[in-house]
Amino acid sequence: MNPITILLAEDHTIVREGLRALLKLESDFEIVGEASNGREAVALASSLRPDVIVMDIAMPLLNGMEATRQILLTQPNVKILILSAHNDDAYVNKVMDLGAYGFLIKQTASHILPEAIRRVHQGLKSLSPTVSKRRKEARAKARERGDLPGKINSTPTTREMEVLQLIAEGKANKETADILHISYKTVEKHRQSLMEKLNIHDTAGLTRYAISTGVIESSVQVTIV
Repeated sequence: MNPITILLAEDHTIVREGLRALLKLESDFEIVGEASNGREAVALASSLRPDVIVMDIAMPLLNGMEATRQILLTQPNVKILILSAHNDDAYVNKVMDLGAYGFLIKQTASHILPEAIRRVHQGLKSLSPTVSKRRKEARAKARERGDLPGKINSTPTTREMEVLQLIAEGKANKETADILHISYKTVEKHRQSLMEKLNIHDTAGLTRYAISTGVIESSVQVTIV
């Protein structure tokens, strides 16, 4: 039987090393790669074609949510399991809507992670108990109210979301252009498009939006599992 191949995407080295040590104890797992930011995760997912990606949300250059979106556009069969220090409903709902198969908080007991990886590999959803309970309660309340999902008319593109994260991380237009390998003028166009779509008119507003929607986190609690 072939092992489950796993890519780890986590920017904190000590956490990533702990995850690697934990998962290497499982005979049916093979860790094929490690990424320290979302951009590396997208590149390694394309070259390594892992079965499962264990993905953090708060990572530099490209966050886990946007990395998830980009990976699933080209590899819809890969199973992504989010492992995050934060379990805010906004983060959970966004990544699950994007196509992630699981969401575990880093405070979860370590023995749960291997089983969650096996579940998502089989195509089954896997959520931390507290996350699962909240989602069920929210869906029940929505049905009672007769709520319908809202329609978004002007969704930022993948490239615009990349630019948004770099803006929120304090990168200047020239630095952003260098990182994304695009022209300064193209960065300015993406910035202007973001402001028009989001009805935001300054960098501070874009940064606040990025934090409120989970593109970046204002603070990250590092917890070793």
